[in-house]
Amino acid sequence: MRVLVTRPKDDTEETAALLRARGHVPVVAPLLCVRYHDRQPLHLDGVQGLLFTSANGARAFARHTSRRDFTVFAVGTQTTAAARAAGFDDIRNADGNSQDLERVVRATADPKAGTLLHAAGAEAEGRLAAALTAAGYAVRTEILYDVPAATQRPDAAFDAVLLYSARSAQAFVDLDLPSEGAIACCISAAAAQPLAGRAFREVRIAARPTQTALLDTLD
Repeated sequence: MRVLVTRPKDDTEETAALLRARGHVPVVAPLLCVRYHDRQPLHLDGVQGLLFTSANGARAFARHTSRRDFTVFAVGTQTTAAARAAGFDDIRNADGNSQDLERVVRATADPKAGTLLHAAGAEAEGRLAAALTAAGYAVRTEILYDVPAATQRPDAAFDAVLLYSARSAQAFVDLDLPSEGAIACCISAAAAQPLAGRAFREVRIAARPTQTALLDTLD
């Protein structure tokens, strides 16, 4: 099966390799690109831990400081891998979504031990920070990158498309990519919402918000 890989460029090779191992043909066409913000060094006094809700957050934070002596709370396996590649050792993997990450933080972090710094993108919803603040944690959000949508329409034939977020699904719709006869594989119900009204052969939603579960929808 020819599978359209819509992830930002830094993440496409990993996904392409996993698809090849499953017998599929990856068609790489990033619909989003990551643009890191140039900033002065971050103020890290009093920070007890880092909230990484994406691999991009881990990479963005690592660009701003050489310090790696923080506990990292990572939303999932890919974010954990990015944090480890950046040199962090103390990583707690929520293996899910922001709700799972919130539960891990509340189960393992002391609200009185210091601030939690969320390395976020400009499109971050803020739900995680709001929930943890309501639970008594001090949370500081630093916008370290943004992820604009692609403006050039990829010219590639595909049988299925992997959609990792509502933003990538909206980018797919905005570019008016062909959907008739194709399967849309979405990491969550939220990622499928922008596809309403599109003529896909089938829309499949992963059992869990992880890449492994998303790839399983191809079977």
